[in-house]
Amino acid sequence: MAETLEKSQETRVIAEAIGRDVRALRRSRGLTLQALADLINRSVGYISQVERGISNLGLDDLRKLGAALNVPIGFFLEHHSADPADRGTIVRAQARRRIGTQEDGFTEELLSPDMTGSFEMLRTEIAPGAKSKHKIHRAAEEAAFLVSGSLEIWVEDRHFTLSTGDAFRFHDQNVAWHNPGSEPAVLVWVVAPPVY
Repeated sequence: MAETLEKSQETRVIAEAIGRDVRALRRSRGLTLQALADLINRSVGYISQVERGISNLGLDDLRKLGAALNVPIGFFLEHHSADPADRGTIVRAQARRRIGTQEDGFTEELLSPDMTGSFEMLRTEIAPGAKSKHKIHRAAEEAAFLVSGSLEIWVEDRHFTLSTGDAFRFHDQNVAWHNPGSEPAVLVWVVAPPVY
């Protein structure tokens, strides 16, 4: 009986965490409950229940939500294997969640425990020779520190070449990037408000 109760409580904790993630992602993309419901062919009431952690979310709907919100399905599940004592405060290296579109040569991991705060922190790795296919625009303030490697960025029409230890910041502007080096460019990135 105690084991069943414990499992039920863990299921509720996971449902609530997924719900918070869905709400944060929906809001960061400027979607209403109705717009997200339309994208996955469900009712507004269902989306509301998912966001409050009171709906039984099936794998098929989780896939649809991931596609609609542009995150891999694992994004919703990976952090639930973390030690319960860490949740909401600590992100262990092995418990980071991969996010974003993962363009060729570009990967990101969420360093923040979740997306409910006023900013998010990311670890970004750009492979040697990789470059953005087009300029990217997010309605957010962004800053990054280049931990290792080299990177070229274009902020609007201004071009910058960065080396290990350099940092940059921009706000609500069009940006493109290229790693001209022979090693991965690794950055710690802060975005406010959260966009993932």
